[in-house]
Amino acid sequence: MNAAETIRDAVARVAALRQLSASSPSLLAAVTSVKGLQARRFSGTYRDLLATREYGAAARFFLVELYSEKDYSQRDAQFARIAGALQRIFPAQVVGTAVALAQLHVLTEEFDYAMAASWLQSKSTVNNEVDRYLSVWQSVGRSEDRSKQLNLVIEIGSELERLTRTPGLRLMLRMMRRPAMATGLGALQSFLEAGFDTFAGMSAQRGRATKFLEMIREREATLMAQLFATETAIGRDALTSHLRIE
Repeated sequence: MNAAETIRDAVARVAALRQLSASSPSLLAAVTSVKGLQARRFSGTYRDLLATREYGAAARFFLVELYSEKDYSQRDAQFARIAGALQRIFPAQVVGTAVALAQLHVLTEEFDYAMAASWLQSKSTVNNEVDRYLSVWQSVGRSEDRSKQLNLVIEIGSELERLTRTPGLRLMLRMMRRPAMATGLGALQSFLEAGFDTFAGMSAQRGRATKFLEMIREREATLMAQLFATETAIGRDALTSHLRIE
């Protein structure tokens, strides 16, 4: 499957899951709850980085573009519309980033949908949101796909960092701004510019972007292992700490 087909397939799968969620008010509310809780968790996990000058912008970029409850439907539609021309318009590095983002989006939406369905089922048995989330996480399982999800996040970050070393790319992105807006591709353009500028700022200090991505990988992998631990208290304590719940 080439880049265009991969992106179109991913967007179609995400749209189908969203349509299923929208068909049930209770399921849609559960999806919203799960996404919101996960955004809070990310903010807690990286509260130290979010407060720093060195990593704050990158952590906020990840939170807003990859981990938030933000509605990405506009960007998805733009990805699908431009998919056929992607390889002709953008450099290969940008195409790779777009494909990884599409694959990540599918996995994330699949997990959110599955967790929301389990969230509804656990409503009558678990009231505490930490225990409920932990129960839902473990019932959905798919540890290998969770690792793949994390690898895609790191891949996107690494690709964005590499883009900053592509001669003339920032100028090209700036020149594309007006045509992108005129053709309804503003959300995609904003993502590319924000990602480029975020990692360009870190790349100015040698090794900073690599260190940031290493911290993301280490913290996410550690938390995943804790949430999948057979001893429930391990996952509960970890999640409570990340959510800053006393």
